[in-house]
Amino acid sequence: MRAALLYSAAGSLLLSALTAAPDTEGRAAAPEPHGTAVAAARAKAAGVRFGPCGDAQDLPGSMQCGTVTVPLDYARPNGPQIRLAVSRTRATQKDPHNSKRKVRRQGALVYNPGGPGATGLYFPVVGMLPEWKRLAAAYDLVGYAPRGVGRSAPLSCQNPEQFFKAPTQAQTHPSAAFKEERIAQAKAHARGCAERAGSTLRHYHSLNNARDLDVLRAALGETRLTFLGSSYGTYLGALYATLFPAHVRRMVFDSVVDPDPAEIWYRNNLAQSAAFEGRWRDFRRWIARHDGVYGLGRTAREVQRGYERANARLAAEPAGGKVGPGQLQEAFLQAGYYDDQWPLLAHALSAYLKGDPKPLVEQASRYPEAAAEAENTRAVYLAVECNDAPWPTDWRVWDRDNTRLARTAPFETWDNVWTNLPCAYWQGPRQRPLDVGTAPGELPPTLILAAERDAATPYDGALELRRRLAGSVLVTERNAGAHGLAGGPNACVNGHLEAYLLEGRLPGRRAQCAPHAEPEPRSTAPEKPGAERRLR
Repeated sequence: MRAALLYSAAGSLLLSALTAAPDTEGRAAAPEPHGTAVAAARAKAAGVRFGPCGDAQDLPGSMQCGTVTVPLDYARPNGPQIRLAVSRTRATQKDPHNSKRKVRRQGALVYNPGGPGATGLYFPVVGMLPEWKRLAAAYDLVGYAPRGVGRSAPLSCQNPEQFFKAPTQAQTHPSAAFKEERIAQAKAHARGCAERAGSTLRHYHSLNNARDLDVLRAALGETRLTFLGSSYGTYLGALYATLFPAHVRRMVFDSVVDPDPAEIWYRNNLAQSAAFEGRWRDFRRWIARHDGVYGLGRTAREVQRGYERANARLAAEPAGGKVGPGQLQEAFLQAGYYDDQWPLLAHALSAYLKGDPKPLVEQASRYPEAAAEAENTRAVYLAVECNDAPWPTDWRVWDRDNTRLARTAPFETWDNVWTNLPCAYWQGPRQRPLDVGTAPGELPPTLILAAERDAATPYDGALELRRRLAGSVLVTERNAGAHGLAGGPNACVNGHLEAYLLEGRLPGRRAQCAPHAEPEPRSTAPEKPGAERRLR
């Protein structure tokens, strides 16, 4: 799901006739709750032996690392085991505003950044930032790499050395020949996942991720879990809340995936593509308002024409020999996730069209040293989403739905198809998505954070989750679209986050925050390109 999903405006376009899949998980449903309990008891007894991190030279001295052992298959808790990498900084118990005041430690705050396929191992580092110091005083900040990610029984679908091919082409309205080429690539990728992982591949899915989270809770010595999930991490959290409501202490859902079983995951991706079109328009309008800085046009349409000129030039002659239309698309997709990237991207486009390709090459190039991590991230992304739910297996369904959608939302639609198309040819059984939901009083009150114009996880997902989790409260950042709000630039949102996690205090049922300030334009880029933060 490239980070998450859904938008009601695209409802009439979501025409997927999903092919039914066998209910393979149903046969093992009875053993798995027992298997989770067995694994959690074992983890509680073992704990986590935290010590120095293997890459300590890149991490603050206060951060520690360890592992937690979980079953590969919860229907066989005493069968093959895998280890999940875990990281932690201990609660400082120091009030950042009053050095003489000691803060009460409240246990561990566990974080999942989403993806699926992203690692949370570096999460504890945020405790050094001003926006996180109050939470870092009260909580041990705990991150981990979910199964398949990084050092946690890593998955791979192809040789990483072949993963970053560049330059590549991209077509907003692809030709029949281009589609055939991408179909062949998708089939090969699905085949590579099956060949490399073998029979273990079927055990990498969201339900097992939720079970792993309960084992991690037990290993940390926590009777109840305090959890912050972003993007896909909200779906993981929703599954956990449904499976283990009595094990929840506090739970924050930041930028919410729509958990409706009918949307997981094919329809979600269609809706995400629709939502990206609106955010792409927001970005172009911002550039147009700052035409005096960038010179790309005074209207969004003029900016679009400039982007199309750049795309055509790159198709004919890649910038620096390595940035083609495919890399341009990947780079500018960042604008839909994070508005702090807008000045960098606008400057790169402006400079390229004026004859200086260097800023665009810096922003859009693929770096070989990052290939192994990127390939692993994509492998886990596909394993989880393809295993989680039925997908259409008939290419004609994909072609029909996305051809129709691309008429009104051309920016992201086909790129999203190529990301997810291996799921059409996936080799192995599929899950049936859990019907997420809790009854009144079953789950402690939870906090939902969402931006109205978030493209990666459209706002309707937050409304749906609030409906399904009784007692949940939604905080909305109005007329804003950044993906991932916790600890960001909006003091109002952060205030609600702190009040909930530190005091258990929630706002009124429909709390709203004014949007954070839009970024200021820059006529030059900083010395280094912006960090890659997209969850895919």
